[in-house]
Amino acid sequence: MMNCRLFGVVLTGVSLVISVATAQEMKVPDIVLNQSGYYPKLEKSAVVLRADSESRFELLSMPDRKTVYTGALSELKTIGYSKINTRIADFSTFNRPGQYIIRVPGAAESPVFKIADGVHHDLAVAALKAFYYQRASSALDVDYAGKWYRAAGHPDTSVYIHPLAASKNRKADSKINVSGGWYDAGDYNKYVVNSGISTSTLLSAYEDFPEYFQGLKAHIPHAKNEVPDVLTEAIYNLRWMLKMQDPADGGVYNKCTNLDFDGMIMPDKATSKRYVVAKGTAATLNLAAVAAQAYRIFKHFPEQYPGLADSCLLAAKRAWSWSVKNPGIAYDQDALNKMTDLKVNTGGYGDGNFEDEWTWASAELVASTGQQEYYDAFFARLNAPVSLPSWNNVAALGYYTLIRCEAQLPGQYKSVTSILKKKILGLADRYLAAFETGPYHTVIGASLNDFAWGSNSSAMNQSILLINAYLFSKKDVYLDAALSNLDYILGKNATGYSFVTGVGYKSPMHPHHRLSFADGVAEPIPGLLVGGPNRGKQDGLRYDAEPELSYLDDVNSYASNEIAINWNAPLVYVANAVECLQTGKK
Repeated sequence: MMNCRLFGVVLTGVSLVISVATAQEMKVPDIVLNQSGYYPKLEKSAVVLRADSESRFELLSMPDRKTVYTGALSELKTIGYSKINTRIADFSTFNRPGQYIIRVPGAAESPVFKIADGVHHDLAVAALKAFYYQRASSALDVDYAGKWYRAAGHPDTSVYIHPLAASKNRKADSKINVSGGWYDAGDYNKYVVNSGISTSTLLSAYEDFPEYFQGLKAHIPHAKNEVPDVLTEAIYNLRWMLKMQDPADGGVYNKCTNLDFDGMIMPDKATSKRYVVAKGTAATLNLAAVAAQAYRIFKHFPEQYPGLADSCLLAAKRAWSWSVKNPGIAYDQDALNKMTDLKVNTGGYGDGNFEDEWTWASAELVASTGQQEYYDAFFARLNAPVSLPSWNNVAALGYYTLIRCEAQLPGQYKSVTSILKKKILGLADRYLAAFETGPYHTVIGASLNDFAWGSNSSAMNQSILLINAYLFSKKDVYLDAALSNLDYILGKNATGYSFVTGVGYKSPMHPHHRLSFADGVAEPIPGLLVGGPNRGKQDGLRYDAEPELSYLDDVNSYASNEIAINWNAPLVYVANAVECLQTGKK
């Protein structure tokens, strides 16, 4: 996710218009809930923000307005970092499909919501298709893109080698082809270190739920038959990542970028000179991990993708070898800019700690090859504490992989998975405590630290960890806790927003996203998860003082309203996982 500040005077007037509209739209309902709906057999709750002293709530069927369920509101929930008080209306035991509202005396009635099987199917499809809309170097045809069709931009077939990326075989200002891939966020640059976790999360969704994804259609172009759409889309970025590897030595360039961010224009109008910049250990280990994982998957599609699996494994091993020889090369953009007149001012994705990348890459290579070298590298880092994945903290991705591939591991390695499961469950149990005590009956929001940059991505990555805990423990409480964060994303939060464009009755209309701003279409591209409440307010705009209300549906709000591939990828995983898993709860 990039800090994509807006440039030029064009937005000065627009910002005022948008801010006025946002102020009008910001009224929060008295009762907030999942605007997409609820599954009959899984946990269901809403949050009453203005319940006063009332202790009961009613569920009314629609449109006949008959009372079908009466329940007790929770005690008043208060938290140390906010003045907002809440009560929870839990109706999990009610499982009749239909349309309903919630009524609490002294509060405005809730909006209409539904209870149904497959209630998040449209969300699951939209979140995946959002990656199609982020494709670089390709025109989007109206037959697939609808009113968001567009001309191709950034062909990236003749990208310059930046002077600080020059090598013996690739001189400065020579050109290479790094076409394809996804635009990273609201900007038009492409970053390997953020593509890593994003691509891997899509591949992991397929590995965890392969039969389900065989039947999921996102209406994207198909070059090959009988390949699930999630893999078709992942391959579009995977092939770009492979092009970012120097064939001479196996090292990987950090990003393909302009020197500065583009203005708020469409891709075909953005024609600034493009560069690949210095290689780094983080980027190279990201490719090693993703390519090793891709090998496991695409070796099962030899007819559709002849040679791809072998190419991926070779790329992974060469990236690993380069990293062994270059174990500590950070991409420090500020330091690099002091060494050249050709300064790069786009997102740095700088990361000086590579222990998590070593853990992840070694785990993927162990799962794909069984070779001792990679297991030794993984085992040497086993004592590190587990923490929530993010673009610069990817160790847990390796844990998920080894647990997922436990049955296929060589016998001498299988004992390590019991250790990994305990580590995952330890963090999952901390999330359960937050779920039970949190003010919104969600995992996210129990701590002030939850409201940071990309808070919605943290919510979805918490859910992925909980789903992994559920998959190997089979304890329903982990699935319920995971689902609670999806409720949060879709409206059961202090703002009353569904944070996914095009999903729900109140969703972002003005994301910090060049494609959505410049295309002339009133509605933003659908299926995009915005960053969410961010108490840091790094864009300098005026937000509500409460941390959980520090969100603006304003194109200028890059701190709370930008989109990013590493935020959408966990949304794809979670929405599709719960769609798959809810079928087993009937």
